[in-house]
Formats: sequence, C-alpha cells, structure tokens
Amino acid sequence: MSYEFNFGAVLQHWPLLAHGAWVTLVLTFWATIVGFVVGTLCAMVRTSGPKWAQNLVAAYVEVIRNTPLLIQAYFLIFGLASTGMRLPIMVGAVIALVVNVGAYTTEVMRAGIESIKAGQIEAADCLGLSRRQVFMHVVLRPAMERVYPSLTSLYVLLMLGSSVISAVGVEELFGTSNRVQSATYRNFEVFIVLGGVYLALTAIMRLVFWVVGLMLFPRRRKLGTPL
Repeated sequence: MSYEFNFGAVLQHWPLLAHGAWVTLVLTFWATIVGFVVGTLCAMVRTSGPKWAQNLVAAYVEVIRNTPLLIQAYFLIFGLASTGMRLPIMVGAVIALVVNVGAYTTEVMRAGIESIKAGQIEAADCLGLSRRQVFMHVVLRPAMERVYPSLTSLYVLLMLGSSVISAVGVEELFGTSNRVQSATYRNFEVFIVLGGVYLALTAIMRLVFWVVGLMLFPRRRKLGTPL
C-alpha cells in the first residue's frame, strides 16, 4: 500500500496558514512583553517583598506551574465570560498566556536576581547611586543578562505552546491548520507543512532574541555570546 503526497492541495491554502502564523506571532509578542513585566515584578516581590506578598506570589507560581495551560485558558476565558466579563477572544488568549508564562518568568528572574551578590549592591550604594539606579543597573540588568538564554528558550516554548489556545477557538497557526485539513483531507501533508512553519517561526524568534541580546548586553556582544 503506497501513499501519494500532494502538498499542492495544502499549499493552495497558504494565505490561511500565513494568517495563522501571524496570529501566533502576535500572541507570542504580547504574551512575552507583558509576561516578562509580570514575572519580573513577581520576582522582585519574592526576593524583597513583605512576607504575605511573597506567599501570595509563591502560591500563584505553584498553581500555574502545576496545572495545564489548557485548563488555565478555559478557566480564564470561559470562566470570566460566565461572570459577565466578555473579552475579545484574542485578549482572553493573551491574558491566559501571560498568566502562564508570568509564573515561569518569575522563577527564572528570581534566580537571576538572587545571583547578584550583596557586595555589588553595597558598592553601588557607596557610590551614591539612587535606589532606582541600583535596581536598574546593578540588579535587574545583570540578572537578566545571566538568565537571558533561559528566557529565550522559555519564550520560544511559549510560542510553540500557544497551539493549545486553538482549543478555545483562537485562529492561530494550529487552529487554521484544522480548517486546511477539513478542506483538503491531506492530514499528513498538513502536519508536515505545519512542522516546517513552526521551525521557521522558531528560527525567526531566536534570531530576534539574538539581535536583542546584542543590543542589550554589550559585554556579551564583545564575547560573541548574546544568547
């Protein structure tokens, strides 16, 4: 029994797949930006906040890291809708991804912040730097530099994991591929093309993070290791 590949039938629907890829990138972009901010703020609380706030953030991290993204998405999108808070599906999807990736970012950034030695902070205080300057230039930036490879991998995995969001009705890449399968009945070819598109998106994201690393961390640029 032989199987004849027919990629032409699948590639005829390239505008639909391109739209799905664009939606995936948009979701990933906003979830990465907002998730990083949320995770960094939570990491600051975990390392230097009041005890009750540390416990609250710790509970958030444990709950999110030990439950599936799909359940979190259903709870946030349909749970909020059942209370009367009807959000656009894209907004709900971004919130679900932010809540998820924010918990993982919290732990990554916490590790980076805790790697900064107290002597560095004391030296900055002796130089007369303000509290904001100490945090931005002595704590946050070096901490981010140390965990940047982990953050890069985390946000690439976020992009790949966003395929789960198709289960709640978001027309991202994986969601649009289901429509192509229904129209062509070429499931095997669809998944081969889908895998190729995800590989291309991963390469694009890593290139973007590499460029961002070159701009943010001059020392790594000199060493040739922005990631």
